[in-house]
Amino acid sequence: MSLVSNTFLIFAVAVVFLYYIVPKKMQWIALLLFSYVYYLWGGANYLVYIVFSTAVTYGFALLTEHLRLSGKPAGLRKKVTALGLICNFGMLGIVKYSAFAAANLNALFHLNLPHTGILFPLGISFYTFQSSGYLLDVYWEKVSPEKNPARYALFVSYFPQLLQGPISSYGKLAHQLFEPHAFEWERITRGAERILWGFFKKIVISDWAAVFTDAIYRDPETYSGLGAFALIFYGIQLYADFSGGIDVVIGISEMLGITLSENFRRPYLAVSIADFWKRWHITLGEWMMTYVFYPVSVSKWMMRFGKWSRSAFGRRTGRVLPVALAELIVFFLVGVWHGASWQFIIYGLANGVIIAFSELMAGTYRSMKKALHIAGDEPWYRFFMIARTYVIANVLLAFDPVSGTMEALRMIRRCFTSFHPAQLLTIPAGRGGTAFTPYALLIVAAGTALMVAKGLFEERGVDLRDRINRLPLPAAAAICLLLLISIGCFGSTAAPRGFIYAQF
Repeated sequence: MSLVSNTFLIFAVAVVFLYYIVPKKMQWIALLLFSYVYYLWGGANYLVYIVFSTAVTYGFALLTEHLRLSGKPAGLRKKVTALGLICNFGMLGIVKYSAFAAANLNALFHLNLPHTGILFPLGISFYTFQSSGYLLDVYWEKVSPEKNPARYALFVSYFPQLLQGPISSYGKLAHQLFEPHAFEWERITRGAERILWGFFKKIVISDWAAVFTDAIYRDPETYSGLGAFALIFYGIQLYADFSGGIDVVIGISEMLGITLSENFRRPYLAVSIADFWKRWHITLGEWMMTYVFYPVSVSKWMMRFGKWSRSAFGRRTGRVLPVALAELIVFFLVGVWHGASWQFIIYGLANGVIIAFSELMAGTYRSMKKALHIAGDEPWYRFFMIARTYVIANVLLAFDPVSGTMEALRMIRRCFTSFHPAQLLTIPAGRGGTAFTPYALLIVAAGTALMVAKGLFEERGVDLRDRINRLPLPAAAAICLLLLISIGCFGSTAAPRGFIYAQF
């Protein structure tokens, strides 16, 4: 059930309506039922996966807490938690990575292991990470384990975030799911505004940009002079698609009185790749920092590595090297999370190498800026940093929409060796064919400009939705109606497509 389908819209309206007419103490039960109906709609065969993840982390969290209250050794609790994580991530590994592992073992050792791919269940990466984070939070005594299995099942399966995220922590989300919510018209209108904006980004901007992305990547020889445009269009497509889906998810939750974590904060205004990852897929980055980076950084073997680094390379470099190594581990896992293919691993490691190198060179960069009399807050310098980061981020994204690493490298090479923008006009655009291509390009450009303008206002602390809600009701309604009409008039006429991150 795609987030932009008519079926989903009817389902979401029914959820909001029924949520507020049932007794308040029953609202969380209604949400649980709706969430499982939504999941079953995607395929009853996949129910076993989410039930397994829920049962494993629920049971091991209770066992971990029981061992703590019983005064058992900390080492035993650690082993029990590790076993729970192995079971939970093991399921994800079998479903998502077994074919990749078998194919590489076959190539390396000349084996003949079967490696038939398994169709991914809905949102398996999202709910596996979310439930694993809960188990670790219980182990670290950040939260108390949930005793009610149905309540915990709602935390894992809450339907708006199943396909797109964000990845929520138990401490931030659970109490909102279980507490009663009274109907408030302002929540409904603010949620509807967010949903409309998400639909606009997805249907108008992302889906039209995808027409050009798909054509260039599908036939790179015919469109050999459009390598740079392929990266630009894919960057627009991916951002508008993913952030648009998150807007829909957050908007529906806002209607229900539930506040989900923001997953994007104007990533293309980042001044470095490290800053980019603090703005892009924020909850994945926070999960990696909390459950991977910090534990790795304070581990015994990392402490020993840090001590050796300081003695071998001096205090400053020795202090940075462990941080750089931890970041490489994090971004290796980020690459693995994105997909079972070497191109995603290279994508993750490339980001990690750039960030780690920047950490190591931070002192040198400061000295260079001082020598060039650059304070760092000059408008021209900030523009340079944003432009540089944008180029690097989009070049790295070349590894995402391709079927192999070499294809990505060839596309990157074309960016710098061939440039024929006139070829854009030969790409058919939806039902209108090439006759509509100039208009499709104009729609993408105008929509992207609107996103950029909105981002610039928000970067300066201006809450546009708050400003709209302060307008007289007719004016606010007119803006929403104009957005709705724009979706109908300018939405892509190409074949409907689902959300990119729905496959995760």
